[in-house]
Amino acid sequence: MSEPLLSARNLSVRFGGVLAVSDVSFDVQRGEVFTLIGPNGAGKTTVFNLISRFYSATSGSIDFEGRRLTEVAPHRIAGLGIARTFQNIELFEHATVLQNLLIGRHIHRRSGFWSEIVFTPRVRAAERETRRKVEEVIDFLDLQHYRDTMVAGLPYGVRKVVELARALATEPKLLLLDEPSSGLNVEETGDMAFWIEDIRDDLGITVLMVEHDMSLVSKVSDRVLAMNQGEMLAMGTPAQVQQHPGVIEAYLGTADDATSLRRPAP
Repeated sequence: MSEPLLSARNLSVRFGGVLAVSDVSFDVQRGEVFTLIGPNGAGKTTVFNLISRFYSATSGSIDFEGRRLTEVAPHRIAGLGIARTFQNIELFEHATVLQNLLIGRHIHRRSGFWSEIVFTPRVRAAERETRRKVEEVIDFLDLQHYRDTMVAGLPYGVRKVVELARALATEPKLLLLDEPSSGLNVEETGDMAFWIEDIRDDLGITVLMVEHDMSLVSKVSDRVLAMNQGEMLAMGTPAQVQQHPGVIEAYLGTADDATSLRRPAP
């Protein structure tokens, strides 16, 4: 097997007397969708925050393309090729969809202050390239109709796609999706599954996802890591993890729900 894109080893983080993540290890291979599942408080989003450098690990390590992320300043993470969406949508509501995506391109700016003031040919060329890349993302996610619409006026489901689009505008190698189906209806969740598959298959972007909707997990995930109370329970294919007794007990806890968990996605 090739060198993993992301490698976490023996991750632990403590907040006061609470051990939020305990000795968690996993690899994310290039070109796969790797999903973290588990009940509320399992430590899934904490792992995301460790990768994003919002939190610092108490012990353990995270390597991205062979580089130790714990030695990288938080504001440099996006520049390495790691983008993220949030469970609670984080967009500029009083800006248009296009403007939000253009903001997502700021990490690629290479011109200096005076070049921007004078608006040199190099700056003009960079502006054209930025617009071209953003328009590609708009076309990819079928957002043409909303291009010039203020985010504040958009339906919730469209906002979720816009946040995904802004992350893609950074041209990431690794995309962190924090509960992408949260708040979506069945049809919108189906659309999100479609986008995630296309992001992996057509754009070649590796996806690390936190998700509760098991139908979405089963449909798009190559591998799954189940967590509970900050610890690892099981890792494998969606089918393998869903059948694990510890996962059924910790994640759902009842016989009826266990049957529902094992039911294949439509």
